[in-house]
Amino acid sequence: MEARFITAPIFRETGYRGDHPLAIPRVGTVERLAAALGWIGPCHPPLEAPPASRAELARFHARDYIDAIRRAEAAGRASRADRDRYHIGTLENPIFPGLYRRAATSVGGAVMAARLAHDGILAFHTGGGTHHGRRDRASGFCFFNDPVFAILALLDLGRARVLYVDFDAHHGDGVEAAFADEPRVMTLSVHEAGRWPFTGTQSERRGGNARNLPVPPGLNDTEFDRIVAGAVLPLAREFAPDAVVVTVGADALGGDPLSSLALSNTCLWAAVEALARLAPATVVLGGGGYNPWTLARAWAGLWARLTGQDIPDRLPEAARAVLDGLDCDLVDEDERDPAWLTTIADRRNDGPVREETEALIAAVQAAGPAQEANAWATG
Repeated sequence: MEARFITAPIFRETGYRGDHPLAIPRVGTVERLAAALGWIGPCHPPLEAPPASRAELARFHARDYIDAIRRAEAAGRASRADRDRYHIGTLENPIFPGLYRRAATSVGGAVMAARLAHDGILAFHTGGGTHHGRRDRASGFCFFNDPVFAILALLDLGRARVLYVDFDAHHGDGVEAAFADEPRVMTLSVHEAGRWPFTGTQSERRGGNARNLPVPPGLNDTEFDRIVAGAVLPLAREFAPDAVVVTVGADALGGDPLSSLALSNTCLWAAVEALARLAPATVVLGGGGYNPWTLARAWAGLWARLTGQDIPDRLPEAARAVLDGLDCDLVDEDERDPAWLTTIADRRNDGPVREETEALIAAVQAAGPAQEANAWATG
């Protein structure tokens, strides 16, 4: 399948400041690493996303909320009234130069990705995945909810059933809420149980349109494979989507400071590839991830897998230099795996399948008509 990498100059800047978890190089690092390995360039030129217009943003977000973000950025701070009403200008959702354009470009890239996907081109939008944003307020570092716009664009283009799958370590609450009453959309979130935003229990179904799989801390690759094969793919096949949108995330990987999950990037890649095979239109979005080494390797490697490019066992000097130049106050030096500087593909983290994991799969299977658990090769 043809694939395109979507980016924009605004994403090459950290944007967030100080000790905010997003004040690390993310998309720019992915691009530099992929370029150093020859994975983007003349053969796979990236596309530049435009910012969404105010009118486009108002398709989902409240106009007064859109204006409040612009007003706060212009002033360099949010008024107390705007902070209280829209949850902007807080430690969680700070105001910084370029905020509005950055958030609007996340949406513009998601719409571009949906249009490409509709034409049969798999689109990877690493600057997307702001899945916590609500119609009239910011939440969880997310101001505008670009996955919502990717789904809306696919529906506008005539797609009959859109499946949204979220592998971020945090529950995809904003997307789930946005489509609670839309039977053409199913949302499926695999996230760490008991983790912020403390929603997404297994029993939360949103009238049947949502499925949630809250997994235990320390989730390993063997357990994740079982969940994908025994719950995610059967539910997806039962829904029979003609378009799939995935927020892949990178915070479910071992070593991320904002989750306690322990997945390898290789098992995450295989899950995304399996979902991409289910429908003729696929959009892949970035999402969370607060360890710059594991994020850059995961997303660059996913791009290589999606485009059929070889991943070396050991990185060449130019690629190592990209990773060696990173730093992150949230990851102590003695917790930095040396393999993060020399490889792309993680070693698999296999382990026992715990009782709570099996119980979760059984509960999901019992709650709906999908009972199959087809064999799934993790590659």
